[in-house]
Amino acid sequence: MEYLIDTVNIDMIEKCVDLLPVTGVTSNPSIIKKEGKIKFFEHLKKIRKIIGFDRTLHIQILAEKSDDILKEAYMLLNKVDKEIYIKVPVTPNGLKAIRLLKKENIKITATAIYNKTQGLMAMEAGADYIAPYFNRMENLDISAVNTIGMFAEIIDRYMYNTKILAASFKNIKQVDEAIACGAQSVTVSPDILLAAFDVPSIKKAIDDFTVDWEKSFGNARICDL
Repeated sequence: MEYLIDTVNIDMIEKCVDLLPVTGVTSNPSIIKKEGKIKFFEHLKKIRKIIGFDRTLHIQILAEKSDDILKEAYMLLNKVDKEIYIKVPVTPNGLKAIRLLKKENIKITATAIYNKTQGLMAMEAGADYIAPYFNRMENLDISAVNTIGMFAEIIDRYMYNTKILAASFKNIKQVDEAIACGAQSVTVSPDILLAAFDVPSIKKAIDDFTVDWEKSFGNARICDL
């Protein structure tokens, strides 16, 4: 199971990498927009320096035509590093580009997936990850749980090497549902991920433990005994 964070904010990436067992960072133009004017390639290289090469870095192209997708993918690989995952929206042109890039063993995350056909064709094209949009599907009255469950079943049945990287969440409940129905990985806003630990009951349980300890040992702590 893999938890990735959906952000390019340097401070937040440093915090999450330090505290949580995150396995990678994902980005798209909308996420990058939140950071304002940045030096694009320098910023991405800084992220790589923070996360290292044992975590994955997924960067999205903008082009829509297959030839232009290839050009942007090569530019990212040359300007950032050869280990990044190129995020390609699943359109007919996107599928063509995915097939061509995979012939060169370039890592691919097929993104903007709203339906089963997109995901299945991205698997067949050789995508390393497919990114179904959980909350956005739900908003369109498409069952994200059913869609992801079917992807997981097909991957297992036909032994595809593709992993499901579920994306687009509005709360941690949706994240848990995506994992429960078969997503091997999720990419989540750090705010949503960290909010899972900011529950009053958790704090109360810890405070109660401290009170009970102090009844037995006073102000001494374990290392003082």
